[in-house]
Amino acid sequence: MTTLDVSAPPRRISALRGLRRHPLGLTGGLLLVLIAAFCFLGPLVYPTNQTDVDLINAALPPGPGHPLGTDTNGFDVLGRLMAGGQVSLQIGLLAALFATTIGTVYGAVAGLAGGVVDGFMMRVVDVMLSIPFLFFVLILSARFHANALSLSLVIGAFSWLVSARLVRGEVLTLRVREFVLAARVMGASRRRIIFTHLIPNALGVIIVNITFQVADAVLVVAALGFLGFGLTYPTADWGSQLASGVTYISADYWWLIYPVGGCIIVTVLALNLLADTLRDTVGRRAD
Repeated sequence: MTTLDVSAPPRRISALRGLRRHPLGLTGGLLLVLIAAFCFLGPLVYPTNQTDVDLINAALPPGPGHPLGTDTNGFDVLGRLMAGGQVSLQIGLLAALFATTIGTVYGAVAGLAGGVVDGFMMRVVDVMLSIPFLFFVLILSARFHANALSLSLVIGAFSWLVSARLVRGEVLTLRVREFVLAARVMGASRRRIIFTHLIPNALGVIIVNITFQVADAVLVVAALGFLGFGLTYPTADWGSQLASGVTYISADYWWLIYPVGGCIIVTVLALNLLADTLRDTVGRRAD
């Protein structure tokens, strides 16, 4: 007697194999590893004081003792880049996970429900997408004390909409597959269908979206810091460092601008290269 297996195995993505076939994706992955090592392991090799202001050694150009010079408060720029990178990456990852979790569940419920429920839930998404994202984040950042956790939650609370639409589209194609129909016939609850059959089989889309979400969150954190609504002293972030450097651009303090600007560009570029490769790999394997 044969039994019907209603659990379709999730799509497994061979990330390493995909990266080997895509030089740009491999470059993005390696850059991301180097950036993470620089930010989180760098302070162990090159410890600096990022708390106490040292006006005597303020605005020193790169030289012995300070490879990238000091800023206008006397903080070592190289150590500041490491500290700011830690916060930016942590906020980016936490915001992406928070947004993807909400968007995945919301989109899966809408896609499985279909009909009027799906239409109403997607209209809610459309309305929220019409609201200027940065405008509301600025208001909330100004209204409440900004820290790493609060910024992550605020950014994530306005970033789940794209995830919801992507997952909903994937679920619309999965819900008519044989394994989902068989699960319904055997009496599986909607909750079980969503978390056991639909979401695991949409992991490819979800993983790619997380990578893009991290890049977007890093840019949002940098924008908030640049506009003066980011994290407050003594916490450092790349946006506030860039804003401080631009203030003194007429004084030719180039070491306050180019290193932090380069860090932001390289980080976002690495995440986008990696995400593009994962998207191509998922799309090819799904065909």
